[in-house]
Amino acid sequence: MTAEEKRLKENSTKKVPLEQWGPYLSERQWGTVREDYSTNGDAWNYFPFHHASSRAYRWGEDGLCGISDFFGNLCFSVTLWNGKDSILKERLFGLGNSDGNHGEDVKELYYYLDNVPTHFYMQMLYKYPQQAFPYEQIIAENKKRSKFEPEYEILDTGIFDNNEYFDVLVTYAKLNKKDIGIKVEITNRFSKAAPITVLPTIWFFNRWQSKITDEKPVIKTMNRPGVVKAMHERLGNYYFYYPETHLQLFTENETNTEKLFGIPNATPFVKDAFHDAIIHNKNKLLLSSQKSGTKFAPVYEYLIEPGETKVLYLRISSTLLQYNPFGYNFEELFINRKAEADEFYDSILPKNISSELKNIQRQALAGLLWSKQFYYYDVERWLQESDGITALSWQRTHGRNSEWQHLKNQDIILMPDKWEYPWYAAWDLAFHCVSMALVDTNFAKHQLTLIMREWYMKPDGQLPAYEWHFSDVNPPVQAWSALQIYNIEKEKTGKGDIRFLKKVFNKLIINFTWWINRKDPQGNNMFEGGFLGLDNIGVFNRSIQINNQAQLEQADGTSWMGMYALNLMDIAIEIAMQDDAFEDSATKFFEHFILIAEALNQLGMWNEEDEFYYDKLGLAGGETIQLRIQSIVGLTSLFAVSVIDKKVLKKLQDFDKRISWYKQYRLKNNKFWPNEEKTEQDKILISLLPKDRLVGLLKHLLSETEFLSDGGIRALSKYHEKNPYSVTIDGVQYSIQYDPGDSTSDFFGGNSNWRGPVWMPINYLIIKSIQKFGEFYDGSLKVEYPTGSGKFIELTDVADELEKRVIRLFTLNEKGERKLYGKYNWFYQRPENRHLLQFYEYFHGDTGHGLGASHQTGWTSLIAQLIFERAQLKGGDI
Repeated sequence: MTAEEKRLKENSTKKVPLEQWGPYLSERQWGTVREDYSTNGDAWNYFPFHHASSRAYRWGEDGLCGISDFFGNLCFSVTLWNGKDSILKERLFGLGNSDGNHGEDVKELYYYLDNVPTHFYMQMLYKYPQQAFPYEQIIAENKKRSKFEPEYEILDTGIFDNNEYFDVLVTYAKLNKKDIGIKVEITNRFSKAAPITVLPTIWFFNRWQSKITDEKPVIKTMNRPGVVKAMHERLGNYYFYYPETHLQLFTENETNTEKLFGIPNATPFVKDAFHDAIIHNKNKLLLSSQKSGTKFAPVYEYLIEPGETKVLYLRISSTLLQYNPFGYNFEELFINRKAEADEFYDSILPKNISSELKNIQRQALAGLLWSKQFYYYDVERWLQESDGITALSWQRTHGRNSEWQHLKNQDIILMPDKWEYPWYAAWDLAFHCVSMALVDTNFAKHQLTLIMREWYMKPDGQLPAYEWHFSDVNPPVQAWSALQIYNIEKEKTGKGDIRFLKKVFNKLIINFTWWINRKDPQGNNMFEGGFLGLDNIGVFNRSIQINNQAQLEQADGTSWMGMYALNLMDIAIEIAMQDDAFEDSATKFFEHFILIAEALNQLGMWNEEDEFYYDKLGLAGGETIQLRIQSIVGLTSLFAVSVIDKKVLKKLQDFDKRISWYKQYRLKNNKFWPNEEKTEQDKILISLLPKDRLVGLLKHLLSETEFLSDGGIRALSKYHEKNPYSVTIDGVQYSIQYDPGDSTSDFFGGNSNWRGPVWMPINYLIIKSIQKFGEFYDGSLKVEYPTGSGKFIELTDVADELEKRVIRLFTLNEKGERKLYGKYNWFYQRPENRHLLQFYEYFHGDTGHGLGASHQTGWTSLIAQLIFERAQLKGGDI
């Protein structure tokens, strides 16, 4: 057992399997719903970026390459100044929703290089320009670009063209759980010497403004140089050690009301005081003469020669050390923790793959682990309190999320992306947990059950979607995720966690019932759900009813519910093998699945001519329209598939008896029956898709002129590039066409696009589903791949080919380029950057270029799981 595995084993005995210190600091707190106290709900403009350095947050903190304790009380991050910027570099810059031509977007270069689940070793790289950061240039250029032009990125500004930047490499290595070594390495990549000022900053989250703490915390000097003491009534005492320097600054984490609102400050010790002291030499002596505060930083000024690296050691510890905190063996701490990280990953990841694939896996998992964040939001308090800037209003108290006043979150949660999505999303989290199970199964299980706890789940059973609108509806993939986690652990340890399945199952029954009661208004097992996480996939906004008489029944809502019922059946069967009290539940969800499958296949969603499933819109007077859009909406029917071994049926005799009776009854009465058996096999296939419809769908899926791209399956068929779809309702024409890159519509802010790009979670589900079909048909069913090629292969080989396409988005090709970097490969072909990876939200449907959030190592970290599974099944490289 490796050192990291021993630490994980110890954590598994805790109620919450977490370390007290980790990468829990957000990368963006401004522009979030939690900090929005406006009357109109415009979060981006109520708390914009230019307020962030001067205004105290109420619900969290943010910083650059930072860490915090697991309640976000004491925070540390790196602050930089290149001698030219108008503000210190304390946090990552990006565009708000109204600033860019494609919605919000971070405009910085940073990379998560390494991390382990206990965070005893973590490493992150930030690239800091030596010229003035092009804040205004980025805003101005993006604002003038249309939706039909690409975003203006930081690599387009020219600021990195001549290597005129610093590599800032921040490494954390823990001596123990409450003793953290910090190493900051700054390398000058330019051909000339360049100055840089570094302020390693430690501060307290301002809970006292909300009167959450009885006693205001304090950081104060000691009677010896190179250390300050941080005292907090709940966290206890910590000591921040730093090399002696001529300048040390104290201030308070308080809003600069004079600068922002024209209201005189009570004292000059405000949140942005360091900016004025360093850049404008204002109050520097005053701040340096202070002996205490809630924000502290020593100041280091370097002139770094070309290619030279300056190293700065720091340390945060709960122990008052009587010796040199950076003694002779301090560097060995980093070496040893790195070796332990290597040993840990060598023990859990496949050995039969190339160093290139190992690098992709390691960075994907590092990003997933770096994306843990302290998330704090008490909706009731948020609604009923003022922030001291804007008075309470009826619009706020009865506005966004007002029906979620039970929701009181104060947890460490896996974020989709700590800058662009620094808030959880129910279905994103389910995918994150699958990848997390590779490295920390206990935390994966904790996260999945957390979202179903009473302080998250609504009393009626609904799961919170995301903070912009908790009442939105995400696809119900939690049962699927639970099964994946269960099977990953069972394969690793030889034993499945039945207790975990029982806990999840009990909560999911409540949520399933909510779906049945709320999203099937006609009672015909055809479900709604709105946009269902797919943003602009529809011809119109599916979350808004077109008129009072229109009724939209969704192929994806129905298919997701079929998948949900089948997953719950599989969970019940797995539990029933040890506890027969769950056998009846397996029968219940099997029969429910049959009814949903019947509805999908016989109530007007299948189009025989197109061989595709479509949403169905009911209009006044009984008219029904099939919305003939060939998209992921119709392909979700692939996801509901299960294979049952007949040995299971022999043990679960009542379940077997019910299936047999139900089959005979339905066939006798000419009712739909989706199951398929093979006499030569001891397996039963249960699927939404009859065999002929499966083959029909796969013709579309595997056509390179439709869904199949070089980088995987597109969200919308390329067929609609030359054949846009339009429908006229109440005199209004709605249209959709293939849109392979950034969104050209404004649906849901316009920052995500499901009208043509490749999305990792959907591709992962498709691959896993085709593998299941392949497991059953066992070579007896072959399909043309690609469609029109004349080449027929088995379904397991189809899944393998799809895996290879997705993985090739990330791998270096013969030119030393990665598809995901597109036109920016010139930067990533430089020797110091060749190994660097980003994990985008989605990928261009034609070129594979990464788009949207650049660090969505939530669900895009599934690439690590794909590589792992493929190595197990096939071995070798791509």
